[in-house]
Parts: sequence; C-alpha cells; structure tokens
Amino acid sequence: MVQRIAVLTGDLVDSRKASDPKRLFKALDNAIEAITDRYGGQGERYRGDGFQIALPDPATALPAAVLLRAALIRHSEESQRWDARIAVAIGKDRWQPEQRVTEASGEVFVRSGQALDAMSEGSSHLCLELAEDTESECLALLTRFVDDLIDGWSHYAAETVYLSLWYEESQQALAKRLGISQPSVHKRLRAARWSLLDDYLRYLGQRFKDDPR
Repeated sequence: MVQRIAVLTGDLVDSRKASDPKRLFKALDNAIEAITDRYGGQGERYRGDGFQIALPDPATALPAAVLLRAALIRHSEESQRWDARIAVAIGKDRWQPEQRVTEASGEVFVRSGQALDAMSEGSSHLCLELAEDTESECLALLTRFVDDLIDGWSHYAAETVYLSLWYEESQQALAKRLGISQPSVHKRLRAARWSLLDDYLRYLGQRFKDDPR
C-alpha cells in the first residue's frame, strides 16, 4: 500500500575528530532507538557515522530531526560539539513500519539521500525536501532559519529543548527534572529560541496532517 512517509538521512559532523568515538556512536544509536520507538519507525546506522530513519507519520519528521540533533549536542564533549547533518524528505512510498530501511529503495529514500549529499557541499545541518508541494520553497526557507537557530545552541540549551520536546511538560516540571530553578529553565529556553522553534514544529506538524498529498 502506498502511503505518505518521512525519511531522515544523515551523518555525524566531524566524527573522526571525536576523542571518544565509541561514546559518540552510542549517543547516536541511543537517539535513533528512542526516536523510532517513540514514533513507530525504523532506523539504522551505516558506514560508521551515517544513518537513515523512516517514519510512518510525516508530522513527526521535524520533531524527530530536532530531537536527534539536540540529543547529540547535549552529550557533546567539552572539546568538541557533536552534531549531525539531517536531510528530511517526505513523499509517497510502499515502505511499511515493520520493514528495515536498508531494504527500501523508493523515490523518497533516494531524494533524502541526494539532499544529504547536496548538504555536504555547504554549511547546512538540516534541510526539508518535499515532492509536489507548491509551498516547498517557503517551507525549505523556514527550515534553514531553524537550522541556523539550532547551530547556536549550547549544551544546556540543547538539553532543555530535548526534554521539553520529549516530555511536553511545564517549566516547573522541567526545573525539577533538571535540578535547577524555573527561571534558569526559562533562560535556557529563551536562549534556544524555544517559542519560535515550537511554533515552527507545531505549524509543520499540523500542515502535514491536513495535507495528505
């Protein structure tokens, strides 16, 4: 059955420079496992620092990409910022959630991989590729702004955003979880431009739900 899905293809940034590559790969593997469990998808790491994730609900694509990058940044070494390039493609495919991504080769998987290849030529770390969408250029531009926003995150900002997305709870609850004060949580979220990011994710999530093309 053909359905609309999301495919995230990515690779780690400067993984060969990591002083503890095993810890870096473990952080990536844990993030992929947590995200696919949460959103009912499948994901695999390949060629060492490359990975691909398929999700049955396109509305979860950008939250998943942000969660993965935030997970890496929050676990970064003091001497190196950990991050990933992620190309998100959305389109129709026959892939099913029980199927491994290494067994899939549809157009949306190819487009996601091609978009990642194109990103390697520049400084972008996040892009959105849509098929047959009249607003694709506008949404791609919005995603570039969000990419730039994430590039400015500190370890603390990434950690707080990750927990905000994962648990969707109040700042008071987050403060208790982090062992800090509520004003400190507010300060971290403001530094991360959380309100703009949250609006962006909610907008795209609703848009992908409303538009089944």
